[in-house]
Amino acid sequence: MPLASTRRTGLVDQVIEQLRASVSSGEWPVGTKIPTEPELADTLGVGRNTLREAVRALAHSGILEVRQGDGTYVRATSEVSGALRRLCGSELREVLQVRRCLEVEGARLAASNRTDADLAELRAFLDRTETSDDDDFVHSDTAFHLAVVRASHNSVLIELYRGLIEAITASVATASARPDGKVSHRGLVEAIAAGDVERAGREAGGFLDDLLAQTPDPQG
Repeated sequence: MPLASTRRTGLVDQVIEQLRASVSSGEWPVGTKIPTEPELADTLGVGRNTLREAVRALAHSGILEVRQGDGTYVRATSEVSGALRRLCGSELREVLQVRRCLEVEGARLAASNRTDADLAELRAFLDRTETSDDDDFVHSDTAFHLAVVRASHNSVLIELYRGLIEAITASVATASARPDGKVSHRGLVEAIAAGDVERAGREAGGFLDDLLAQTPDPQG
């Protein structure tokens, strides 16, 4: 490979890492539009062609999404999350089934691994869900479930769950619109606080089993 090409490839890789860091750190949350090409090129001190290659690579991996005539948006927090977004459909029943797998194990691990700080965060989100209006309930309930998974302190499980957060949020919104769709998770928090692994798993799976029972199976 010519030396000039080697240098260019190295520079593109550096820009990819800088852009990826802005996403993974939360500076650019999922769903937001990143700065324009001229702004980024100026900020990073690179040419536009180098920047375009980096953006193209991250779009291919599923982290970014280029919308012609509109801009570039954050689609996922990592390559793993991007792959999950492509694989996971929007069918509610499928999302609920995947949620059950991840949330039951997340709750069981949280009962074993949670810290006092985790527990305080869970209780704060729980209080918020129980006092919020319809619009805020969806976001606070989703944040609660993510906090449970974070309390597991299993980085792979957390990344998998975060990778599906948009589909999970949509499933929370759909479920909460049903009669008696707003479920209190106080029993789950109590189980995690007590370190009761089995009860935490039952509490996490129980309400999802109820939602699945109310959700038609498109396969018949």
